[in-house]
Amino acid sequence: MEKFTTTTGVAAALPMANIDTDKIIPARFLKTIKRTGLGVHLFDTLRYDSEGKERSDFVLNREPFRHAEILIAHENFGCGSSREHAPWALLDFGIRCIIAPDFADIFHTNCFKNGILPVRLPRAVCDQLMEDSKMGGNARVTVDLVRQVVVRPNGEEIAFEIDPFRKHLLLNGLDDIGQTLQHAPKIDEFEAKRAKTQDWMPVISGT
Repeated sequence: MEKFTTTTGVAAALPMANIDTDKIIPARFLKTIKRTGLGVHLFDTLRYDSEGKERSDFVLNREPFRHAEILIAHENFGCGSSREHAPWALLDFGIRCIIAPDFADIFHTNCFKNGILPVRLPRAVCDQLMEDSKMGGNARVTVDLVRQVVVRPNGEEIAFEIDPFRKHLLLNGLDDIGQTLQHAPKIDEFEAKRAKTQDWMPVISGT
């Protein structure tokens, strides 16, 4: 998993509440188990019309937001079914940080497992950032996980809270597998000892 320390760029505003995971990545695209290739279908029903053509009024179809790494939304982002394809699609598109007043619990957890930073900020602050985004390429926002601040284009720093353990995981690029592999030497040592005392059981090596 790619580490997250800080990101700077334009922030795409999506002024909608209750954006569910089916809106993020429709169910018909869930056949794959790969984490790549889903970005093109991110917000599919919002980005494309019935003929598959881009909707010119959707933010991610306009410059400079086609390359946005930060997304700003309203309440209850990521509600609905608990599909991990939702953060996969966001990450494959290039989104590394989502700022919203709150998130659905399972989606919130899945973000951390995939290298995306979900930042909770009050609705009024989200609205300020959305207003900033109207300046387009001149509205560069910085999200600094180390210092736990969002820096507006005017230089104002807005602090945010994050669970210390989850912060550690993002800063070090550790997903569930990465956390386990940190203990690989001890796991191998345990398996080697078990092989001697319980030689009737198969040996599972972490290396």
